[in-house]
Amino acid sequence: MRDRASYVLDQNDVRLVLTSGLRPDSEITRFACSHGDGVKDVALTVPNATEAYRQAVQRGARSVVEPHWVEDDFGRVELAAIATYGENIHTFVSRDDYAGPYLPGYTSTTENGAPATGIGLQNIDHVVGNVELGRMEHWVEFYERAFGMTELIHFSDEAISTEYSALMSKVMMDGEGKIKFPINEPAEGKRKSQIEEYLDFYGGPGVQHVALATDDIVGTVQELEERGLRFLKTPIAYYDDLEDRVGEIDVDYDDLRRLGILADRDEEGYLLQIFTKTAQDRPTLFFEIIERHGSRGFGEGNFKALFEAIEREQALRGNL
Repeated sequence: MRDRASYVLDQNDVRLVLTSGLRPDSEITRFACSHGDGVKDVALTVPNATEAYRQAVQRGARSVVEPHWVEDDFGRVELAAIATYGENIHTFVSRDDYAGPYLPGYTSTTENGAPATGIGLQNIDHVVGNVELGRMEHWVEFYERAFGMTELIHFSDEAISTEYSALMSKVMMDGEGKIKFPINEPAEGKRKSQIEEYLDFYGGPGVQHVALATDDIVGTVQELEERGLRFLKTPIAYYDDLEDRVGEIDVDYDDLRRLGILADRDEEGYLLQIFTKTAQDRPTLFFEIIERHGSRGFGEGNFKALFEAIEREQALRGNL
């Protein structure tokens, strides 16, 4: 395309589209200048994009792209899009009639004639949004009304806080439990919270992090570290009582300590998780690697350790 270039990266059910603007008047260039690198579109596979769009708009969602078909020799795909917080959108995608590599207009490419090997990433577990103070309830109600989603968990500022700052969060989930959208807003604290820092640097609401699920978090994190990805550091004292708190798990606690992986248990099971440092110079978007064993939670027992790790990064930037 004349104004942009897009590359599709996938591994199992994880699909990321990286887009760069090619002209100063490109929408992509303007977005990058306003926000830096970030998530613009959280796309959702649906049986019927026209019907998903019609129902969402009928329930109060704002239209961005009306339903339309795109096609090539591999078939056709139906697309439509609506607005959500900030400049983020949701594109509805119906691809039952398409056999190509991604969407019409894209061509398949492999390096040295063979696809790269994966590192255990399976799917996108959840996508977290940061919104302004006082706007969390608005977007909770939006996802309830427009998408028919329900509130899975509510975390108060008492649950997610440190000596200096706090946030509040509600997790929205679809009926099948596959799509999970936590929504964060800042809470009053002694100093600037990580959510306020994000809003300042991103220039408004947006996606804070994308959680990628793996079936072998130890192997995945080891591989990512070898490839240069940097993770938030966990104080060694965190592991002093971790085994007593979490109990029997399928991995060695020494591996968790060595790699800085967090663990938590609830009434449904346990989870293992770790968070990267921000993926770019602005302290905005980062990634989470998560392995679930029954638990549908988000590591409530780790919130304090995570928050303090992020605050250490904020302090280094002079933004706490």
